[in-house]
Amino acid sequence: MNIGQAAKASGVSAKMIRYYEQSGLIPKADRRESGYRTYSAADVHMLRFIRRARDLGFAVAEIHDLLSLWRDKTRQSADVKRIAKAHIGELRRRIDSLEKMAGTLEALMDCCAGDDRPDCPILADLEEPAQEPTALDPVTRRKARLHHLPS
Repeated sequence: MNIGQAAKASGVSAKMIRYYEQSGLIPKADRRESGYRTYSAADVHMLRFIRRARDLGFAVAEIHDLLSLWRDKTRQSADVKRIAKAHIGELRRRIDSLEKMAGTLEALMDCCAGDDRPDCPILADLEEPAQEPTALDPVTRRKARLHHLPS
């Protein structure tokens, strides 16, 4: 099958298939005399594996390791579990960071009057130097509300 058919069958775009080939994640496709790539059912199966791993948030380097283990029938499942466990740790760190960002934005929204005045604590916060996103504590929230109340 050609790259378009492989893309459709695997759920991986043709552009990503070419990228995975170029980066060495998958082997170079066989070529027809015309120069067009040709893919087998096994190639599509591997692309589906990659797609599922990407859907779970694995990075390309992690997928490379997982593919190596997938191909190695003498592998130890402990090696696969180690990669998954490290990935879960990274996901939890990202979730924690996203929750902090959401908390900060919610606190800033609580401080914003949302009316026709130009004062906006959300924009005021964005112009401050970058720092770790953290939710505003109740005292800071109250001060911000008082600062932006109409006179």
